[in-house]
Amino acid sequence: MGRRADLFIVTASIIAVATAIATPACAAERQDISIAPGRLGEAVIALGRQTGASIGMSDQSLAAIRTPAIRGRLSAEAVLRRLLKGTGARAQRIGGNGWRIVRTLPAPSSPSAASAPIPAAPLPEQPPAQIVVTASKRDTPLPRYAGMVEALDGSLFTTAEASGGTATLLSRVASLSSTHAGAGRNKLFIRAIADSGVAGPTQATTGQYLGDMRLNYAAPDPDLKLYDVGRVEVLEGPQGTLYGAGSLGGIIHLMPNPPNLGAYGGQISAGLSATQHGDPGGDLSATLNLPIVPEKLALRIVGYSVRDGGYIDDVHRDRQDVNRTGTYGGRAALRFAPGDDWTIDLTGVYQHIHGDDAQYAARSVGRLERASAVAQPYYADYLLGNLRIERQWDSLRFVSSTGYVRNILAESYDATQANSPPALFRQRNRVDIFSTENRLVRDLDNGLGWILGASYLRSTSDLKRSLTSYGAAAFQPAIIPGVPMFGRGMAASATGVRNMVQEATLFGEASFEPVKGLVATFGGRLTNSRLSGRALDPVAALSNIELARAEAQADRSETIFLPSASLLTDAIPDLTLYARFQQGFRPGGLAVDDQRVRRFQNDRVSTAEIGARKGVPGRDAIAFSANVAYTDWRNIQADVTDRIGLPTTANIGDGRIYTVEGRVVVRATRALTLDGSVIYNDSRLTQPAAFVRALSYEGRSLGLPNVADLSGRVALDYRASLGDAMQFHLSGSARYVGKSRLGVGPILGQSQGDYVDTSLSASITRGPVQYSLSLTNLFDSDGNRFSLGTPFDLRTDYYTPLRPRTVRFGIDFAF
Repeated sequence: MGRRADLFIVTASIIAVATAIATPACAAERQDISIAPGRLGEAVIALGRQTGASIGMSDQSLAAIRTPAIRGRLSAEAVLRRLLKGTGARAQRIGGNGWRIVRTLPAPSSPSAASAPIPAAPLPEQPPAQIVVTASKRDTPLPRYAGMVEALDGSLFTTAEASGGTATLLSRVASLSSTHAGAGRNKLFIRAIADSGVAGPTQATTGQYLGDMRLNYAAPDPDLKLYDVGRVEVLEGPQGTLYGAGSLGGIIHLMPNPPNLGAYGGQISAGLSATQHGDPGGDLSATLNLPIVPEKLALRIVGYSVRDGGYIDDVHRDRQDVNRTGTYGGRAALRFAPGDDWTIDLTGVYQHIHGDDAQYAARSVGRLERASAVAQPYYADYLLGNLRIERQWDSLRFVSSTGYVRNILAESYDATQANSPPALFRQRNRVDIFSTENRLVRDLDNGLGWILGASYLRSTSDLKRSLTSYGAAAFQPAIIPGVPMFGRGMAASATGVRNMVQEATLFGEASFEPVKGLVATFGGRLTNSRLSGRALDPVAALSNIELARAEAQADRSETIFLPSASLLTDAIPDLTLYARFQQGFRPGGLAVDDQRVRRFQNDRVSTAEIGARKGVPGRDAIAFSANVAYTDWRNIQADVTDRIGLPTTANIGDGRIYTVEGRVVVRATRALTLDGSVIYNDSRLTQPAAFVRALSYEGRSLGLPNVADLSGRVALDYRASLGDAMQFHLSGSARYVGKSRLGVGPILGQSQGDYVDTSLSASITRGPVQYSLSLTNLFDSDGNRFSLGTPFDLRTDYYTPLRPRTVRFGIDFAF
């Protein structure tokens, strides 16, 4: 993926040279110019085509800078001046009709650069940042963003990492953690805002977005693959003001590469992998960018297929490598620039994940082995459509985003009981989301400005359940009270639930500078939520009175206001200090508990934090960030298990979390970058609910589940030229995940974590072709990522091991 940016600029130069030969022009001559709003990389290609100018860049990250539309009869120099205004970059003339775009401030000095002349003019008041936090919805420069953010440039992802999807983000971001039930069925957590490891109808604690479109609501991580994703931002801490419900821990913002209006191109990649103790795997992907009407209309298509080999053996059924997983999908985006400053994007996404069996093993059976009576397959089917319209006037922008998501997750669990025939429990959750957001934004280059918006969301979740016995007799002993066991493979329905949430919201945020170097930001979000719920296929044992009472409790309306405030100072050169307060919430709903429909209430977090940041990673010789946060979590919603062992949702009480984290990025040389990060969480359930106290031991301190107290990561990245024609890239990382508990209380108190995950990759790029070799889990560690097997057996020593040592060879071709 890093090669694409290089090809991008090379293509621009080739086009420019060809145009110059055909129609020579002087850089000072005025010509008819028509450039659509977008990114700088696209704009320079369009400018080169229209003027014959040859334009290059000193830093490929400049290609992502947002640029306005430009129309009129102008010279190339005038266009470049307009494009680069306020970006922290400028254009240097190279020859009569050539330009090179460079940053206003030089890179850290080196002996070879010591003799370079120093400009006498004063430096800009705000240092140029290579990182702009677009997830702030106001394109805030990193030095003026009050909060912890991890910004991952998509060009750093190899195709092997792109095929890994969310697993790649987990390996790179220390504050991000996950359950490990399987691709497409995991719950993601940021910091220690984690409810539990089992899957019920509660809303996610981490918001996920593709551009401006929400990916999930009352469903797990869809685990979209990261092919052709230009950037990923992880914002830590509650983001209630800008993102509303379901952003208690933070958000993950995926930004795919948009269609390029001026250049045809694409990429094809393929890889083969071999897993020790398991099956081989492979991946294939293709990306195509097709300008339909130059500078007006373009289509970008991404398609992929990934096969992950299995490595768990089932000794009871005498099957090997049962946990194979297959994924296929794609994304299509159509960009239309109808006139000055207008951009219209239509995006569609589809992905299907199929797992042949569950991912867990049992230590009592053997390494990478278990003994199950039945296979436990699952699938996740994901569909998204989004229409985004943007209108830009200098520093003012209007953005409208409307879309629909359908997410279906079908799971199965071994429900076999001792001395009974095989039985299988199935659960199917279908989530439909319609959302629209319209906002007006004033972006200023110094991080000031404001945002005012309104949004509407409607989410419906249908959770259906059934139980099947494979015994020979027509009727079998009951496993779930009230649910008949027909035998002979006939399914019997168990009680499910339907939850619907409608949210109408007004939100706003503004930043101002009362004194030089001090930025104050205040915001708020006012949300009216209408909630409703009802039982699906209730068992005969439930009375109409019980159902009517539960559904009446679920039908309600509530209004919530979430305030936010922050103070930031950058009065000390190249150092940012900030303090921030933010809140987040999740609405309530209905859940099934012991085959009865019960209501759970909304929960709310409040976080106060202070932090410091110095330098910009990747630009400065040393860059660091540090943060200390306190979180108060009231009326915590958690997915737990009822007395039968089925997933349900309940309010488990109040809790508090202390978080300390830090990151240091060192550019040891121009070729070598070292990266280290650590996070410590101290989380406690301070006021457990009555039923939780009854399950616990007297005086025992209860920690919040599924997030390690201590996690950390170290990584290196080395890039060098091998002569004039080849580039070499080496990267490696090791991530430690500390101990955690599966859930709250002794029944879900199994220990997990306390392992190190490692990876190493190398690539050689020659022209448009790249060869890569990667190795994961270098030491073939058997660490336990997740302790849940089947909810019908919570006492067996189940564990979910790391994927054994895996090697992958890949080849990419860009055109």
